[in-house]
Amino acid sequence: MAAEQPSVLVVEDEPAQREVLAYNLEAEGFRVTMAGNGEEALLLVSEDRPDIIVLDWMLPNVSGIEVCRQLKTRTETRSVPIIMLSARSEEVDRVRGLETGADDYVVKPYSIVELMARVRTQLRRTRPASVGERLEFEDIVLDAESHKVFRSGQILKLGPTEFRLLSTFMEKPGRVWSREQLLDRVWGRDIYVDTRTVDVHIGRLRKALCQHGGPDPVRTVRGAGYALG
Repeated sequence: MAAEQPSVLVVEDEPAQREVLAYNLEAEGFRVTMAGNGEEALLLVSEDRPDIIVLDWMLPNVSGIEVCRQLKTRTETRSVPIIMLSARSEEVDRVRGLETGADDYVVKPYSIVELMARVRTQLRRTRPASVGERLEFEDIVLDAESHKVFRSGQILKLGPTEFRLLSTFMEKPGRVWSREQLLDRVWGRDIYVDTRTVDVHIGRLRKALCQHGGPDPVRTVRGAGYALG
């Protein structure tokens, strides 16, 4: 299901470069959206917030630096990692890019292998389960690579949807997720699912987490949604 794939927005005005990036990111298992200029990039981000953005500095009209500045000043997009691509190798340019809010800065021409590694490094920080990391919360351990969940050392039986729900919660313990946010992250934006379906699967997740005993770690926040811990 597409919801498991981390999404990358590639913003690059050179069609050939854009295609190479998209091809390599898709081969690595990412869902890729592309923009050829700054205005299109800002519009796409407002419609469907990506997990990470690969952004070229030199864009027509609205520059990459300006796109980065705008996204980093908005509360809803501030936490989205941005990797800035630039032919400018001077230290002053690198510093300017990072001061504008870019999370990483890659000088052209770059190695695709290195860029993929940097994308994964940023995702490890924001969506660790999507890059196969092992997540821990209290006595619960989720191994994203082997697709196994343990509680107090005992293996738990979870369905695929419950596994995705739990990995979403464990990436940001304490964060309150609304039903709509969980639908986007777990089921994907392109699939129509009733919000009540979220409640059904939360119920199943709670049952699975408590199958060997222990308190229910999933908290219902009235009028807001659900949180872990």
